Amino acid sequence: MKSETKLKSVAYRDTDVKSITRTAIMAALVFLATYVIKIPAPDGYTHLGDCFIFVAVLILGSKRGALAGGLGAALADLMGGYAQWILPTFFIKGIMALIMGFITYRLFPKLRFGWLIGAFVGGVAQVVLYTVVKLPMYGIAYALTRIPGLVFQSIFGIIIAAVIIAFLKKSNLINKLREM
Repeated sequence: MKSETKLKSVAYRDTDVKSITRTAIMAALVFLATYVIKIPAPDGYTHLGDCFIFVAVLILGSKRGALAGGLGAALADLMGGYAQWILPTFFIKGIMALIMGFITYRLFPKLRFGWLIGAFVGGVAQVVLYTVVKLPMYGIAYALTRIPGLVFQSIFGIIIAAVIIAFLKKSNLINKLREM
């Protein structure tokens, strides 16, 4: 009886360590895609981080994908000198990922491209939330003029994610990554 309990405990720790490791790897990918691959803009930059947040949700699920996305993007803001955006980014990217995951896994679990609907709605939420945060920081005119850049970033992220996800599905890597 004791050995069975001990085996379950070891198996749980192994699974937990694997889950934490996978989440950390995806957070690192989000960070790199946000921090390294960026296009400067007047109020910050456009980047590929969103596409890896979408991929993280498909590999890790809603909660862990949100955690990886929020941590990776917030760390990129910290390292990039955008300290005022660390907390908003952490929560906004996390909410974007949670929305995508909810739509993908709860509303349309059988729909082949349900994740695209989730990513689109999550992207819309991101645009709205960043605009709301910018209102008290910079004023209404500035916040509204930044909407096109946010929309571009969201659409760009969805398109690149679609390419990466198609490759991962075609090579069956997405299932292997989910099972790890």
